[in-house]
Amino acid sequence: MYRIMIADDEPMIRKGLQKLIQQSGQPIASLRLAENGIDALNQIRESCPDFLFTDIRMPKMDGLELCRHTAELDPDIQIVVVSGYNDFEYAQRCLSYGVKEYLLKPISKKTVEAALEKLVYLHSKHTSPAFVSVHRLEEWVGEAEAAIWSLNHETLVKVVQQARVEISSHRLRLHQLIDLLDEFTVLLFKRLHSRDIFLFTERAPLHAADDEDSAWSQFQARLVLFFDELRMKRRGKLKDPVEEAKLYIEAHLAEEVSLEDVAERIGLNASYFSQLFKQSTRETFVQYRTRRRMEKAKKLLAQPHYRITDISGEVGYADHPHFTKTFKKYAGCLPSEYRNKLGIDR
Repeated sequence: MYRIMIADDEPMIRKGLQKLIQQSGQPIASLRLAENGIDALNQIRESCPDFLFTDIRMPKMDGLELCRHTAELDPDIQIVVVSGYNDFEYAQRCLSYGVKEYLLKPISKKTVEAALEKLVYLHSKHTSPAFVSVHRLEEWVGEAEAAIWSLNHETLVKVVQQARVEISSHRLRLHQLIDLLDEFTVLLFKRLHSRDIFLFTERAPLHAADDEDSAWSQFQARLVLFFDELRMKRRGKLKDPVEEAKLYIEAHLAEEVSLEDVAERIGLNASYFSQLFKQSTRETFVQYRTRRRMEKAKKLLAQPHYRITDISGEVGYADHPHFTKTFKKYAGCLPSEYRNKLGIDR
């Protein structure tokens, strides 16, 4: 399955090329579109494609600059330049950036299919050492599961270290490594969950990692979350700590309760609680508390007998201007304007 990106500032050409690629018969994992070089480069930084089709003449950043930056970011990305300018100088400069094909507009289904066949061939030759067998992955998952279930932290660390050494030998690209580590986590969650004794919290996919070290660091942190979650459950703390934290936050919205205060209240390490809370809610502690405060403020604003200055204190803001600024950022209007929309004059 191949990840493909098309960069062209002309919508009709983007869509036409997209359709030709989709009709090529090649297995496509994703097909993203960019309307200029900067847009394409930002998307490439988030997730590298296998193949890039780019126009030469684009606003903000042209195709040549995009090719240069792409080659610097990941020289393994196979690039095809599509241009209406039959200019040998452009072709020469493109080749210096590792471009594999130079197609002239108007392009046809036949030329696109031929270009894709060439890219697929080059990709398979280059990436064949990157193969990691499903059997080997399942072995690592099984070893990690046994280490977590026996609460053997030392063994878990060794499993991760051994897997990293072997995986590194396959010379995976960053997005391939992230996909593999995500698959590792999904399989591990399923195995732990299938024991039908404790319900484990499913982990969110890895955040965008800038490099291999960052990807492995995030991956190890997720395994530690499984480890600590099991240890906590075996100690008899069967209440969901995040739900318990939410209840405590709700009951103390008028107070300046910190993450450390809540973590101590429910008996968790602050760093672990912070990760667990974000994994579960997709929000940081502060983001969640602010949202709940603003939602409560909306309810109070709907009650005419509450003065706006009193409401700020009710939701934990001793500084009234700070409250109005935060409310406007959250609701898109000032508290007084929100109240006016409800037909309340004061």
